[in-house]
Amino acid sequence: MSTHYCHVQTRFGRVLLTSDGRALSGLYFEGQKHAPAVAPDWCEGAGTAPFPAVAKQLAEYDAGRRDRFELPLALAGTVFQRRVWQALLEVPCGTTISYAELARRVGAPRGVRAVGAAVGRNPVSVIVPCHRVVGSDGSLTGYAGGLERKRALLARERAPVVAEAALP
Repeated sequence: MSTHYCHVQTRFGRVLLTSDGRALSGLYFEGQKHAPAVAPDWCEGAGTAPFPAVAKQLAEYDAGRRDRFELPLALAGTVFQRRVWQALLEVPCGTTISYAELARRVGAPRGVRAVGAAVGRNPVSVIVPCHRVVGSDGSLTGYAGGLERKRALLARERAPVVAEAALP
């Protein structure tokens, strides 16, 4: 099965969308950690499913008219990663969750670091809202797409953030 891709501009930056031709498999901000490079055998095409629906829903989200996405997803990862990503889909817009609480929700209360690693490997930024994960004290912590972008996404959602965690 080939990978399809296109680029879309959002107010949060340019994104690379990937698909298996039916479901969204990736949404990566330009410069994001763990983002794949477009391979020579990938097929480019903004009209490929589900890219038109993704672009429309992202525009609605950008404009504040959408808080939840309704898209087919093809999330490739370990069983544990997919469990974490599924739990992220249940975090409502305008709210945040700590890594510790997320670890408890996925049945791994001692697995905070493993949960953090899974959150950082989320292949579908924004749609699977990993930007809603904050430190235990409510502080803004790391984000594969960059802290400025995470701050902007949370501001768009009017989500509470206590402060930014001290950076090393």
